[in-house]
Parts: sequence; structure tokens; C-alpha cells
Amino acid sequence: MDIAPTFATATQVEFWKPYLHATIVTVVIIVVAVVVAKWAKRLILSACARGGLDPTLSHFFSKLVGWVVLLIAAILVLDRFGVDTASFAVVLGTVGIAIGLAFQSTLSNFASGVMLMVFRPYKIGDGIVVAGQTGVVHEIDLFSTTLDTVDRRRIFIPNSAIFGSVITNTSTHETRRADVNVRVDFRADIDATQKVLLAAALATPGRTDDAPEVGLLEIGSNGVDWQVRVWCKSDAHPIVRGALVRSVKCALDEAGIVIATQVVEVRSPPTK
Repeated sequence: MDIAPTFATATQVEFWKPYLHATIVTVVIIVVAVVVAKWAKRLILSACARGGLDPTLSHFFSKLVGWVVLLIAAILVLDRFGVDTASFAVVLGTVGIAIGLAFQSTLSNFASGVMLMVFRPYKIGDGIVVAGQTGVVHEIDLFSTTLDTVDRRRIFIPNSAIFGSVITNTSTHETRRADVNVRVDFRADIDATQKVLLAAALATPGRTDDAPEVGLLEIGSNGVDWQVRVWCKSDAHPIVRGALVRSVKCALDEAGIVIATQVVEVRSPPTK
């Protein structure tokens, strides 16, 4: 009478034994994967910090490595339970291709964002001219760059439009040169004009101690072209250039030197 229950119990043990073994192995794989993922993330963050990589990009790479480790662990777990991982990998590849085609422009922005964070042609707070826009960099992420303009507009530019174009960083150097071109009348004395313009440059507020310059550019069709140059702090460039324009105009007016104007000749059509 006691044989049947013993036989049934032994059969049940034999039936559940493979699943019990697979469950134990699964738990071990998951625990090891979590530990390895955390260790890999810390390692990537440390390596990126030593390399001076952007923090946003460092955190992205660390999370990406962590997810890759967990994905490998998931495939191993499925394999333990008899799931065909080869076909599963094919399905994942097909889905990846479909997603890549659907998000082609987004992936392009992402790739450009990665390159911008690696090469770092600009940083937050820099004044830049890019993609036809001028402003101060407010934020840089993996898909777009945000600029704040002088008239308090916020512009979002896709990174793909930035990385493929010319980038002008006006904040790289501490000082910049402010240039003002002016055309004076032919009758103005060359030496006298140069002295007046140099005095105007020296009187410009906000300029640095670097020596200003006055250059004779060319003789135009209706006057003589000059360029007045002063140096200033990069962040004060618009204000100093405006002050230089005012200083030049006032100095020429005070000296009685006439600023040449563009003469437009209008001809009547010939009469028949």
C-alpha cells in the first residue's frame, strides 16, 4: 500500500528536476548579470571621467553597457528554458532594422549629438553661430542643441544640422576685435582722417589696452574706405562695436570730414 505514493513522489521529483535546475541557474545568471552590469557601468563612468568626456554622454554609454549585459543574460535564460535563441536573435535584428528605418532622422541626430559631445566644438554658455542661427548655448543633449538669442528667444536646432555645417564659436578666446568700416569723401586729407579715426578708436569705452588700428582699405567709386579696429572682451563685443560706431561718427562730424554716400545713377530709357 505504501509503494504507490512513493512511486508517485519519485516520478514528480524526476518531472520537476530539470525545471528546478533551470530555475536555479536562471537565478544565478540574473544575480551575476546585475552585479556585472553595475560594475561595468561604474567602470565606464570612471573611464569617461578620466578621458574628460561629457557627463551626458558618459551616463548614456554606462546605461547602454548595462542594458547590453542584461540583454545577454536574458538570452542565456531563454536558452536554459529551451527557447531557440538563434531565431530570437533574428527577430531582434529584423525589429532593429525596422526601427532604424523608421527613426532614421532621429538616429542621425543622435549620432551627430554623440560626435558633438566627443569633439566638443562648443560648451554651455558659449556664443556660437551655426545653421544660420546666432545665440548662447543653453543646453546640449543627444538629439538637439538649444540656443538663447539676445532678444530672449529659445531656438532648438537638431544636432544633424549642426554637425554637418560650419560652427563659429565666438567665446573660444577671451578677447575679440571689433571692426567698423567707413567711407569718407575724396576731398578729405588722408593723414588728417587717419588721426581723427585713431583718436575715435582710443576714445571708445569698453576697449582693452591692446593698441587700436586704423587701416586704409581702398579707393572706392565714390570715396575712400577705412577700417577702424579695437579689441574688447568677447562677451562685450556688441556693446563695444556700437560704441565704436558712435565714436567714429561723432569724431568725423566734429572734424568736418564728410562721410561719403552711395550715389545711385538713374538713367531714363533712350527715346526712339
